[in-house]
Amino acid sequence: MQHQKTFNAASIAALALRLVVGWTYFSAFWRRLILENKLIPEEAGYIGEKFNHFLPNALGIKPLIEYLVTHPDALWINMVAFTIIEGIVGLAMILGLFTRLMSVGIFLLAFGILLASGWIGTTCLDEWQIGILGLASGFTLFLTGSSYLSLDAYLMQKNFRFTQTKWFKILGSGELNLLPYKRILLVVVTFIIGMTLFTNQYFHGGVFGTLHNKSVKPKLEISNLKMENNQMSFDVFRVEGVDVYGSFLIGISLQDVSGKYLLQLNGSDLSKLSPQIIKNHYVAKIKPGAHSLIIPLGAKATIKIPIVDKSDLHNEHYTLTLTDISGLVWTAHL
Repeated sequence: MQHQKTFNAASIAALALRLVVGWTYFSAFWRRLILENKLIPEEAGYIGEKFNHFLPNALGIKPLIEYLVTHPDALWINMVAFTIIEGIVGLAMILGLFTRLMSVGIFLLAFGILLASGWIGTTCLDEWQIGILGLASGFTLFLTGSSYLSLDAYLMQKNFRFTQTKWFKILGSGELNLLPYKRILLVVVTFIIGMTLFTNQYFHGGVFGTLHNKSVKPKLEISNLKMENNQMSFDVFRVEGVDVYGSFLIGISLQDVSGKYLLQLNGSDLSKLSPQIIKNHYVAKIKPGAHSLIIPLGAKATIKIPIVDKSDLHNEHYTLTLTDISGLVWTAHL
């Protein structure tokens, strides 16, 4: 009887948490599919591009993300499945149906969010906070289950036979004596706190040392600079900056060892670049915009630009410079 009273009190106290967390995950499904279809690869706002934004600084699962963003069909299937799972888990949590099983789903979804996108957030540590609070919320809701205003409680009140089984108490709700498992619960709590401190430090330097935020300003990585067949080619990969706002290149220049410009393209020139000279590697695509070359977060491409004055291609040392509209400059040497 005491265990039953404890269960009722705990699950009622966690009612607001259950409803809010449930809506948090169900709303992802609602936004992507009901209010606006964000599962169409050819249209702006495709959720696969958002997933691509996670790639540059994901923790531990970067190879998985890279595989998906280089295989669009597999990416689409996973985005649809992920959206449906979020919808089911969120709605079931709101309704209080198989609450403990859904809490495990929330824990795992939050853990994935934390590893993939915990580094993203401009003014606040947005995705990191969603991830760690999801871990703690999922664990808490597993402990409390649900009674008041829940389908679990309704099923138990109707005395369906399966609600009296041990598996229903573990997957649904009901009196659950956790005293013999205190050490296991403490291990889980330690894991959650450890992941909170570790990821806070890893992504943001939030525990000691210098704070840093990789979402504040764009950063480009240049690699594989080559001069072949009277043309320059290089790879450019945007690894930092705001996820909802591109880097806008307004200048690409190439100089030889003497400082002479062999190539100078301004924003107007870059806006007119042929898409054929840009080979995108991922779902997020680098493309000419109205006044610049737009580079979304996580986008990577090989760009090949012909050199008009071929008589100057006799040097062995060149400097490539990319200039962002913000004034940031990135260089590479050959």
